[in-house]
This record gives sequence, C-alpha cells and structure tokens, in this order.
Amino acid sequence: MGKHVVVGSGQVGTHLAGKLLTQGRQVTVVTRSGSGPDGAVKVAADVADPVIGRARLIEVTRGADVLYNCVNPRYHRWLTDWPPMAASFLAAAESTGAVLTILGNLYPYGPVDGPLTEDLPLASTSPKAQVRAKMWADALAAHEAGRIRVTEVRGSDYFGPGASDQSYLGDRFLVPLRAGKTIQLLWPADMPHTWTYLPDVADALIVAGADERAWGRPWHVPSAEPLTFRQLGARMAALLDRPAPKLAQLPWPLVRALGLFSPMVGELKHVRYQFTAPYVLDSTAFQRTFGVAPTPIDLALKATLDG
Repeated sequence: MGKHVVVGSGQVGTHLAGKLLTQGRQVTVVTRSGSGPDGAVKVAADVADPVIGRARLIEVTRGADVLYNCVNPRYHRWLTDWPPMAASFLAAAESTGAVLTILGNLYPYGPVDGPLTEDLPLASTSPKAQVRAKMWADALAAHEAGRIRVTEVRGSDYFGPGASDQSYLGDRFLVPLRAGKTIQLLWPADMPHTWTYLPDVADALIVAGADERAWGRPWHVPSAEPLTFRQLGARMAALLDRPAPKLAQLPWPLVRALGLFSPMVGELKHVRYQFTAPYVLDSTAFQRTFGVAPTPIDLALKATLDG
C-alpha cells in the first residue's frame, strides 16, 4: 500500500491526498491546524519550527515512501517562512529515506524570451524567487551527495475545483461570468498564458515521487496550450450556453495604489512580467518521459465550473 506524507492541505495538498487515498495509499497529512481529508491520518505540526516542528515531521515521516512539500506561505512571507520549512523537509528526507517531492513554481526563472523549459537557469533577481531557487539548489546538492532523493514539480497559474481565493480563474472570474457581468482583470485580456489544472498537479507529484527517473531534476506539470483571459471567458461561457463575457482591465496605477493597503496586492509588481507578455510553459519532457498528458482544456474548464 505504501505510506505517503503530505505536508499542506491547501489547493494542491487536498487534491493530492484525495488521489492517494483513492489509490489505497496510507496517507498522513501534516498541517499547523491538524486538518485534512477524511481517511487520512491528521497531524498538527508547524514545520517552520526548527525544533519541535522539525522533530515531529521526522517522526511522522518514518516508514514513508514519499514526503510531499505542498506548503505555501503567503507570498509576502516567503523570506521568513521558507528557509526553516525547507530545512525541516531536508532533515526529514535525510533521516527517513523518503523521497522528497517538492511542489515548486516558475518564479525562479524570471522573465525569459520564449517557452519555459526545465533547463533554463534560475536567474530571477527577485529576493523571493531566489529563496525558492536556493531551496531547490540545496535539495539537489543533498541528492547529488547521496544524502536524499528529491524531485521538484513546477506548474503555471493554477485553476480547477478547490482553487484558492488567489486564483485568477477562481471566484473573481467565475462569479461575474455566471452573473453575466463584466469581469474585472488585473492583467491584459489578450495575452497568451499557460494555465495548470490542479488535478494534473497532483497527478504529476504522484508520478514524480514514485518513479526514479524523475529524481534529481525538476519537471513541468503537463499543461494545456496557452489561452488568453478572453479565450477562457468565451470557452467557459459557451459551456454555460451564454454569450462571451465582457472584460475590463484595472489601470496599473490603481493596482499599485491598492497594494499600499494589501500586502498580497503589493506583491503583484514582482509577477507582472508574466502577464504583460506571452507566458508559455513547455511540459514536453514530463509528457514524453512518463506518458502523461494534460486534462483536455474543455473538460478541465467544465470541472472548474461544476466545482
């Protein structure tokens, strides 16, 4: 059956734990609150705590095949929260022998010309992105030294059932779409962008953690061809048998002003480049190596609407 430890029960961790349970796996979910899906062993621990939390993570990971890092601190807290968390995961993987499977992201690449591939340097000059780059560099160094086995899975902006309130294709998009009202956008409506479906993220984590061909390198989650906000709105509206929605972009100076009152909005300046030019994720390597394709976009959009 195999034991799997999932740390974090947010939009990805919830999908991941659910899929593992459906597969008949023994699943332990670790969160600060001790929450998690029915059927999982639920453990309350703060993995950012370098003493008690770290020791608890090592304890619950003993005997596990895979340890999944699916935690996601608020973006404005990355500099403080990620380093101790990353150290706890490395300690648990080294102490127990579980394969460390990290949910990464694309921020460390920074702005690039052309599609994003896994062989690109992690060249972002943003301090927060550099924290994530260092996490991967430290984990890879431990892997190459024979201390742990590790892989990292990276996706673009998430959408799907259970997406967080920060998702660009979550309620801020779906509520006005359903109501036939104008959708207010933070970014241009007609810029191609890759979107990554949440269940596909969970599937990729499971594959990468179990297959030794995945270890020692990063992978991109199988993702459908890029679509603009306008194209997404039209396709979702068609699924609802409604006219294409109207879209309006908020002026950037207004967004910057709102950032003075909201830490999360204030951080948008660091990711603006992802939406003011085409942002295309190349997931060919994962698809060819493991024979896994992304969920067809219309099926994914229908599930998002149904969810």
